[in-house]
Amino acid sequence: MTRTSRAPSLFVSHGAPSLALDREHGADFVRLGEDLAGVQAILVVSAHWQASPPTIGTTSVRPLLHDYTGFAPALREVIYDAPVAAELAARVEALVPGVKLAANRPWDHGVWVPLVHMRAAADLPVLQLSLPSSLAPSELLALGRGLRPLRDEGVAVLASGGLVHNLGALDWTGDAAPPAWSLEFEGGVREALRLRDVDALVAARERFSTYRLAHPTDEHFLPLLIALGAVDVDREAVSFPIEGFEFGSLSRLAVLWG
Repeated sequence: MTRTSRAPSLFVSHGAPSLALDREHGADFVRLGEDLAGVQAILVVSAHWQASPPTIGTTSVRPLLHDYTGFAPALREVIYDAPVAAELAARVEALVPGVKLAANRPWDHGVWVPLVHMRAAADLPVLQLSLPSSLAPSELLALGRGLRPLRDEGVAVLASGGLVHNLGALDWTGDAAPPAWSLEFEGGVREALRLRDVDALVAARERFSTYRLAHPTDEHFLPLLIALGAVDVDREAVSFPIEGFEFGSLSRLAVLWG
């Protein structure tokens, strides 16, 4: 692929599927999308596709995957028909040993919900790579390192999950303040990112006492490790372009390098 300046690596807390229809909260993602200027393609790892070994999804335009229930019917009318990314798929195959292909697997809401705001024009090729959650955190970090060369070729690495994601603890009325445990966990992760403490993030399950409250299951945290692996942490500064909570404990934090 054509070499350009280094594209960003980023992690987004994609929230509920309803974000796709929410212009108020989506405005934060619109601003975040400004950091995609000059990017040539986007590689997305979403919490909502777990498959091992790492697997490449569709390289043809397919209907979006609506992998949720209980939300507004209007979500099924959302269209995100970005170009196919066959060239990027071939490059990922070259970089990731043992990668597989799942040509029939469409984009889940962890892909298209943030992108309908971040890149509303749908003019950048998009490729989804599965989250191989069977890998140890250190192996996910290594997977991200293997993807790092893509950034020097104009490919943004977008990890889509949620920094605090405990659906059983949500306040769907939207009236509750974030509980202490959610603030403690998010704050601890932010501090580790600022301090470039990669070891703490890889060992998050053991290092943060509130980890299991924030993540009863791991899949919404683990994409962060892939985005982190794609970064030269000693040289690249981290920022948090989206902050705050919704539904009480659900973090909206976005993490950006580059």
